[in-house]
Amino acid sequence: MNTTPPHGNLLPEIRRKALKRVDKRPPQELAASWSGDDLLYSGPGKSIFIVLPTPGCAWALASSGGCSMCSYIADSPLQKVSSQELVEIFKKQFQRQVQKQEVHTPTAIKIFVSGSFLNTDEIPEEAQKEIFNIINKFDYIEEVVVESRPEYVNEDVLRDCCTLIPGKILEVAIGLESANDDIRIRKINKGFVRKDFEKAMKVINQLKSDFDVRVKAYLLFKPILTSEKDAIDDAVKSAQYAERVGVNRVSFCPSTIHKGTLMEVLWRRGAYQPPWIWSTLEIIRRVRNTVKIPVIMDTAGFGTRRGPFNCKKCNSKLKDAIIKSNINQTIPEEFECECKVKWEADIEFSDVTRSTTNLLKNR
Repeated sequence: MNTTPPHGNLLPEIRRKALKRVDKRPPQELAASWSGDDLLYSGPGKSIFIVLPTPGCAWALASSGGCSMCSYIADSPLQKVSSQELVEIFKKQFQRQVQKQEVHTPTAIKIFVSGSFLNTDEIPEEAQKEIFNIINKFDYIEEVVVESRPEYVNEDVLRDCCTLIPGKILEVAIGLESANDDIRIRKINKGFVRKDFEKAMKVINQLKSDFDVRVKAYLLFKPILTSEKDAIDDAVKSAQYAERVGVNRVSFCPSTIHKGTLMEVLWRRGAYQPPWIWSTLEIIRRVRNTVKIPVIMDTAGFGTRRGPFNCKKCNSKLKDAIIKSNINQTIPEEFECECKVKWEADIEFSDVTRSTTNLLKNR
């Protein structure tokens, strides 16, 4: 297939201008951590989230300009960070969250690096090993989740990581975004096709006889140049595909407008609108009726100007219902609001208008 996105040199130019506006800060100031309730493979528990400052996503820094919706590169120091400094930052953030836990409930630790944890140019092998050695000392941590593009998933790196955390689950989260190659390449500019993802899946599946290693697929809901109805259909089909190829868990990421992205440029010009929250509920309903693996719907940005939005009367209520449904994996109860008819009209006529924005803006 043609792997050249239709937006040509727009993405590299947008990325270049965005990075020029970034105020460079030392790695210590870019680190972050938090914790909260979450669904583990063993059931309800806690998750510790840690953001480590790395040189930045290799794909975003490449001549491609990176993905059309992502600005996480702006949260990177854009310079080499030593293994020693990364480990010290991790220790500080990790201890801050561990000290908050009065009761040692089952816990997952999720490490975000604004790129690929398995890319040794972003996280050196020495730092990977030391971080995993620290985690291994805590028996109540059941899962370790790292993110990676599929090209960095190789047997040697994963085997080393798994060996350092015996008895724990290692989950590799990969941004598949869509099962549709045309959407992933031409609308998201992800830079890999389905066979690349399936190659990474094969590597992980071969290790399952020796280790408890699993895969989570991130799926982007409503990329640019996609109508609301088509985005819903693609999200459902993508979750079904993920289950077929052996993914253990799916996390939907409804689009929010990040600064310094092609998505923001289109949004500012009235050529893109984030999805309705009603649409996320429709995805949950359809996916949980057809897919057996755990499915999470991220609610970041819900009810904000740059994120998924219904109306002020129902935004927060539906967000709370979705968060609850993430924990118990149920379908939220039917909910009515006067804004729902506007969403229904948007879906009904999207095949006629082919609009990627919402027909009725006063939501």
